Amino acid sequence: MSVILASAGYDHTIRFWEALSGICQRTIQHPDSQVNRLAITPDKRFLAAAGRLNVKLYDIRGSNPNPVTTFEGHTSNVTAVGFQSDGKWMVTSSEDGTVKVWDMRAPMVQRNYKHRVPVNDVVIHPNQGELISCDEGGNVRIWDLGENTCTHQLIPQDDVPVRSVSVATDGSMLVAGNNKGNCYVWKMVNSRDTTSLHPVTKFRAHAKYITRVLLSPDVKHLATCSADHTARIWSTEGFELETTLPGHQRWVWDCAFSADSAYLVTACSDHYARLWELSSGQIIRQYNGHHKGAVCVALNDV
Repeated sequence: MSVILASAGYDHTIRFWEALSGICQRTIQHPDSQVNRLAITPDKRFLAAAGRLNVKLYDIRGSNPNPVTTFEGHTSNVTAVGFQSDGKWMVTSSEDGTVKVWDMRAPMVQRNYKHRVPVNDVVIHPNQGELISCDEGGNVRIWDLGENTCTHQLIPQDDVPVRSVSVATDGSMLVAGNNKGNCYVWKMVNSRDTTSLHPVTKFRAHAKYITRVLLSPDVKHLATCSADHTARIWSTEGFELETTLPGHQRWVWDCAFSADSAYLVTACSDHYARLWELSSGQIIRQYNGHHKGAVCVALNDV
C-alpha cells in the first residue's frame, strides 16, 4: 500500500480507502467510542486511533481487526495523536487537561504535562525536541522535552478556546486557529535548540469555529476547516485566500495534505471524506461509507 488513506468518526468504524478509485478496502470496528483523531506511524505500519479514553494501534498491512496495542491513561476524550519522526514515542492531548508522551515499545507514559483545562490539539516541532499544544482556556504552550518544562505560553485572544495548532515542516512558522474563526501566525526562530516566537499576523479565516489548521508540507499553503461548512486554502506569503472548498453539507472537522501539497483530503459531518485538487478547487473523489459524521482523516502517500 503506497498510499494509505483512512477516515473515522462517529459510526465507530475506521475505513481504509483506495485513494484514486474511492473503494473502501477495509473496515475496522472501533466499538469503545467514536474516533476523534487518526495518525499513521512514520514507517506506515500502524494506524493510531484516538478515542474516548485511549489510543489504539492497528496493523495497517495485516488483516487483524483487533488493536495490537492500547495506550491507556487518559481520563477523557483524546483529542490529538502524533509520532516522533523515528517512531520511538507518541504524543497525545486530551480533554482531561493533559499532554502525554508515550514510549512506543512499552505503552507507558514517559511525560505528563498539565494544562489544567481541556487540551484540544498537540503537534511535534520538527526538531523533535518540543511540543506545541493548545487548550480550551485560550492558551498555546510550547513544551521543551529536554528541559521538561513549558517554555512559552501564548494567549492569542483572552478566554477564546484555541482549537488547533500547526507547525511548519521546516520549523519556520506556527499557526493557531480559535473558536472565533481567527488565525494567528508566529515566525519561529530556533537557535541553540531554543525557540523564539515573533507575531506575524492575525486574520479572520471563518465567521464560525475553526476546527483545524494545517500547514502544507511545502509550507506554501495553510488549510483551515470550519463549522461554516467549508475548508479554505490560504497562501502563506501574505495569508490571502487562494481557494474555498465548497460542497460540504455540514461541519468540516479535519484535513490532510498530500506529500506534494497539491491535494487535500477533508472529513465532514455529512458522512463523507473528500479528495480535492487544490489547483482547480474541484472534488476528485468522494469516499462514501460512513453512516455518521466523519471527523478525522489520515493520509500518507510518501
